[in-house]
Amino acid sequence: MQHSKQVFITAFALFSLFFGAGNLILPPFLGYNSGQDWGWVFVGFILSAVCIPILAIYGHARLQGSLLDFGKKVSPKFALLFGVLIYIVSIGLPAPRTASVTHEMAVAPYFSISSLWTSTLYFLLVLVFSLNRSKILDIIGKFLTPLILGILLLIIAIGLSSDSDIVKTTIFENTFSAGILEGYQTFDAIGGVVVGGVIVISLSFQSQLSFAEKKGIITKAGIVAGIALILIYLGLIALGAHYSALEEVTERARFLTILSTQSLSNMGTAFLAVLVSLACFTTAVGIVTGTADFVKGIANNSQKAFKITVIVGCIIGVLMGQLPVSSIISIAFPALLFLYPITIVLIVLNVLPEKWSSKFVFRGVVLVTFLFSIPDFLTAISSEINLDVIKNTIPFANQNMGWVLPAVVTFILLNFFQKKNNSEGILEEN
Repeated sequence: MQHSKQVFITAFALFSLFFGAGNLILPPFLGYNSGQDWGWVFVGFILSAVCIPILAIYGHARLQGSLLDFGKKVSPKFALLFGVLIYIVSIGLPAPRTASVTHEMAVAPYFSISSLWTSTLYFLLVLVFSLNRSKILDIIGKFLTPLILGILLLIIAIGLSSDSDIVKTTIFENTFSAGILEGYQTFDAIGGVVVGGVIVISLSFQSQLSFAEKKGIITKAGIVAGIALILIYLGLIALGAHYSALEEVTERARFLTILSTQSLSNMGTAFLAVLVSLACFTTAVGIVTGTADFVKGIANNSQKAFKITVIVGCIIGVLMGQLPVSSIISIAFPALLFLYPITIVLIVLNVLPEKWSSKFVFRGVVLVTFLFSIPDFLTAISSEINLDVIKNTIPFANQNMGWVLPAVVTFILLNFFQKKNNSEGILEEN
């Protein structure tokens, strides 16, 4: 009974740590732009924004270590470099974006203060919560998440029950791949490997659970959180498609404000302000705390390193959080096209049985994924870089997913080669 309660508290905490700025503003706008084809967009979005992140949580349940453990089979140096890059991106983009979204949607409509003041006050609160991390699960899981879910469900239910016609045709060339790529912008695959460690450490602080007990709690909590995310995304994407006949809108945050007003009239903006503030804040706390845990781990468990990282992370949040949401999303896109494929591959390999995910396979698949991600990364940096010859040759490259087929083929071939040669005693683990 005690473990069941812990599963739901942990699941609520996971949901709230995942559900931040991007998770709130991206799905409705995706549904709006996909119109009648919103179903395929939903499937693609769920694949990259729910399935992969929850697999990351399961990977943490199996490893119960840090992000370094996700890449250690490639090499310790690679694991450290990958971890540093992940946390630099996390602390520099999605964490500040939560403050930017909060300012644009929950502060600016009501108060005449600058984004600098908003981001400063916002990250002062993040600082307080992060330095008291042992209480994170209880505060977020018991109190904040139920409130977030309640407001979300109210907006979705009332919005979908109103009269409206889906008249817009999709603007996307490929709705399925558009959903996958928009799922990248949630940062949740990266979030899975970041906040999963927060959950592992927070559980250790709360009680003396065995390895098997923690694995069971984290795994079940991940499944519950995943189901909740799927249902909320389904509602938000369907809601966006439901109102696709509205005036032409080009900004994600503005469209969400319009939806809340349509659903709950003038009271909708007030509900939305509370929802945005809570959803963004819990994610920022998770990112800052996860980054500080990582630095603490590589600094010989130094509590001083933890505190310094929290402070530095909050200062970066204040500085970057002043930027408009659209600017942060634009800056993030190239970084995501570079890091996301490698992150996805590491997550998948870490949840597969050992016989299919040896060091030999890890190294080969990660290397191929990295190489085939380079064209997407370069073209995202500058439109002047023309790699059409390469992108037209590689399957799915025009959808920014040219790494997928090479990674799958490499995985199959290396496992076949390993199985064949292991039986002859040729291939050995290094």
